[in-house]
Amino acid sequence: MSLRGVIKGSGSALPRRAVSNAEMTTMVDTTDEWIVERTGIRNRYIAGEGETTASLATEAARQALASAGIDAARVDLIVLATATPDQTFPATATIVQHNLGCNGGIAFDVAAVCSGFLYAMATADSMLRTGMAKCALVIGAETFSRILDWEDRTTCVLFGDGAGAIVLEAQDVDEADPLAPGIIATRLHADGAHNDLLYVDGGPSTTGTVGKLRMRGREVFRHAVTNLSSVLKEVLETTGHDAAEIDWVVPHQANLRILDATARKLGLPAEKVIVTVDRHANTSAASVPLAYDTAVQDGRIKPGNLVMFEAMGGGFTWGACLARV
Repeated sequence: MSLRGVIKGSGSALPRRAVSNAEMTTMVDTTDEWIVERTGIRNRYIAGEGETTASLATEAARQALASAGIDAARVDLIVLATATPDQTFPATATIVQHNLGCNGGIAFDVAAVCSGFLYAMATADSMLRTGMAKCALVIGAETFSRILDWEDRTTCVLFGDGAGAIVLEAQDVDEADPLAPGIIATRLHADGAHNDLLYVDGGPSTTGTVGKLRMRGREVFRHAVTNLSSVLKEVLETTGHDAAEIDWVVPHQANLRILDATARKLGLPAEKVIVTVDRHANTSAASVPLAYDTAVQDGRIKPGNLVMFEAMGGGFTWGACLARV
């Protein structure tokens, strides 16, 4: 028997304002057809006054705790993935911790952009396995709309705001049992050589400003398909599982064409891929947990399912995680 992080519940939160492609055409020179054809996106949510990364993260966390039937007082670890924190410091995770009333445990942010939730989940799982904590909230939350250049029609139509969370609890399991619940294996990577393909052109140490998102979409697409298919195969080889055994793939929701191309490379049917990019757009670190919770809520993902999580983001960073939920 050994300790493993087991997913006990999930939750999500979206801003009040939904923005359709039709509304986007009144803001920038674009069309619904152009957006849908290239990305699959039809809608996104944009944070308004009083809505922040911390407020969305707090709501997602509360829903996850309710789903798990766990009181916030039991949470002794919060790992929050975000590229859009409320403040440069302190960590947005500490704001969420205070909002939930579980002060005194471990709380910190992780910055790995769209791969952030995978990095956060792996970090939390490692800390649970070593006994540093017993019950963790892993959150991905973003207000990406606040770092977009709203005059750049090639990028501003792609992103949205939101948050997703899961509760991970340390549980003794028989690792030799293929049906044992929890996180089975995670593989993470980064390659800083591609900084200029997807980045924000500001920061406290360089410009003293927040900056705006910049992206060379065609090059990012090419790297995404290659890197994601590679890391998914790596996780399968590590665990001894076959792609056919996977019940669901929960990918980062960046672009429908990336999701389709990655599935084809693995020989996975499109029906096994959770797709929410059409309704939420790219919510960066929030996209994986937001998609997961959507599929749990609508009944697609059920207890006992074998689920593969995967993401790639600026840095480049990328990773995949296999879990029995």
